[in-house]
Amino acid sequence: MIFSVAWRNLWRSKTRSLVVMISICAGLAAGIFYVAFYNGMVDQRIDTAIKTEASHIQVHYPDYLNNPDKKYLIEDAGSVTKKILALDGVKSVTQRVILNSMIQSPTTGAGVKITGINPDEERNVTNLYSKLIEGSYFEDGKRNPIVIGKKLAEKLKVKLRSKVVVTLQDMQGNITGAAFRVEGIFETSNTSFDESCVFVKKDDLARVMLLNDNSCHEIAVLLNDNKLLDPVADLMTKELPDLDVKTWRKIMPEVDLVESSLDFTTYIIIIIILFALLFGIINTMLMAVLERAKELGMLMAIGMNRIRVFTMILLETVLLSLTGGICGIVLGWILNLYFAKAGISLSAWSDAYRSMGFDTLIFTRLSISTSLEIAVMIVITGIIASIYPAIKALRLRPAEAIRIDM
Repeated sequence: MIFSVAWRNLWRSKTRSLVVMISICAGLAAGIFYVAFYNGMVDQRIDTAIKTEASHIQVHYPDYLNNPDKKYLIEDAGSVTKKILALDGVKSVTQRVILNSMIQSPTTGAGVKITGINPDEERNVTNLYSKLIEGSYFEDGKRNPIVIGKKLAEKLKVKLRSKVVVTLQDMQGNITGAAFRVEGIFETSNTSFDESCVFVKKDDLARVMLLNDNSCHEIAVLLNDNKLLDPVADLMTKELPDLDVKTWRKIMPEVDLVESSLDFTTYIIIIIILFALLFGIINTMLMAVLERAKELGMLMAIGMNRIRVFTMILLETVLLSLTGGICGIVLGWILNLYFAKAGISLSAWSDAYRSMGFDTLIFTRLSISTSLEIAVMIVITGIIASIYPAIKALRLRPAEAIRIDM
């Protein structure tokens, strides 16, 4: 009975109730859409970190990451690769030879990280081949091909089939170099990666470095699912006690920080919105109580106890908040579902976003659990907002309230 009375009371002033509900709906829809947008940005950054830059897990010589010296090699890399492939959850594995060196064009030079790869294996671990905007991905069979980023190509002022010279130090400590011809130019969502990383064939780089073909600096591992990250990493650590096994979270802590702060950021955004709406709800319910002071006094005079009065006002406030909140959640979901397929283009700010490693086309994502948590927060907001108006109602003296001239 109290529930039905509270619902009818809510619509006594339709305009006022609708204004508050629309405010709650619009505020929450905007907040939910921002959460979905931010989720999409984080998902895209993690996807790029795994599929383009780092893979799920990397294996190195124990001191390599702290001091990436060419002497810190994984010996008998073929045997190590077989052990990793035998583990459950592992999808693909590739070996890499990595060297920090100089690359020069006829115009200028730059410091880069040269990565020697096995193209067929690398294709199964990373999606770099799909990022090419010009040329091919080690497909023409020519000697010493090199694939570079668009940003680096602009810096060196080179194009397809241009010749560049790589200067490096071989395994005996001698300064040497080799000429490579640009076969492909790629562009990712990370301009820093595009400017600092180049790729050549592992055999070509090993030949220049006088390196054993069965040695490498890094073994990259792609898993069937990111959820298997920690269990597989633990298994690999046990299988390879003499090597350093690290997940992408350890290799790229800045990306891990973005992901770990996702839930915190979501709660902060929604709490700020609900906090702002809280005062509007309190004001509305306080006006409703003061307008009905004579009625409330009469109800208490004929025997309605204070608990029922408090419950009625609490229900009115919760229903007001929940009605607007549910509409906001539904509207937020509609926007999320649309932009999850259509995407949001940020091409107008492409330079700024790519400098931080974010793509310029974001596909939103929203989870059901987040929506349920927001619904609970709305109910809590309604309960908090009802306290002051309810206290004002309980302080009314029936004899005085009845004599109020409305």
